[in-house]
Amino acid sequence: MSHETTRRSGRSHGEAASVFTPRHGQARSVLRMISHYLRFNLSANMAYRGSFLIQVFGMVLNNSAFIIFWWFLLERIGGTLAGYQFADVMFLWALAATGFGASVVLLGNSPMISRIIYSGELDVYLLQPKPVLTNLLSSRMIVSGWGDIAYGIILFVATQPMTLSGWLLFFLFSFLMMMVVTAVRVAYHSLTFLFGNAEGFASVASEMIISFMIYPGTIFKGMSSVLLHSLIPAALVGHIPARIFKEFDPVLVLIVIAADAAVVAVSVLLFRLGLRRYESGNRMATRM
Repeated sequence: MSHETTRRSGRSHGEAASVFTPRHGQARSVLRMISHYLRFNLSANMAYRGSFLIQVFGMVLNNSAFIIFWWFLLERIGGTLAGYQFADVMFLWALAATGFGASVVLLGNSPMISRIIYSGELDVYLLQPKPVLTNLLSSRMIVSGWGDIAYGIILFVATQPMTLSGWLLFFLFSFLMMMVVTAVRVAYHSLTFLFGNAEGFASVASEMIISFMIYPGTIFKGMSSVLLHSLIPAALVGHIPARIFKEFDPVLVLIVIAADAAVVAVSVLLFRLGLRRYESGNRMATRM
């Protein structure tokens, strides 16, 4: 069955043409959908409570090992690295863990987009009367993400001053981190529509954001700095927020929000362009 047939069938319900951002008046129903998926996925995973807790605490313990590494490293080199102290580095780690964890808990299908496209499973989402991309992303949860969220919040509490403004900035930047990491995955996975399976490429790109943002931003110069502000926007989700958290600048906050919104907009555009060229596989299923 061609994409055009699938798309017409979905549009008969009135909403399948909306890919990521719903039209005005649909926002409430989209939030309800995400909330429904969250409750359903959480309850399904909690049915195997032992496995759930092992994955969560295992992720917390795995991440905690890096605290010891950074503590000893900074102690050995005099307490700072390129202007970053221990608390500054821990802010980056807390932000990375919380934002990444939220992305795979709330939008857990983002690492699977290429596989869903080339296996033909995207048909399932096209036939539903819901915004395609939002429905696709939120329908799956990666349980270990709860461990990342718990680790990030605990680390923030343990290493940062507890102020209302600090908490507000932390949650704002965690939300932006979640959106940008997801958007980068969507953008690079959308290349599957055009060039074939891009799963490996998209996976590397999203992992590089995390890998680069947990190091002091001041160590990156020249072309590497340009790269971290664009194709792999680690600076936008990590280094610049860390600077704002240390020395608040409202203008810079607005610039970061605008830049992150641009990344999300580009990813949506790429997905829409790819979706127009999509031809479904033979697999058809009914999603309950």
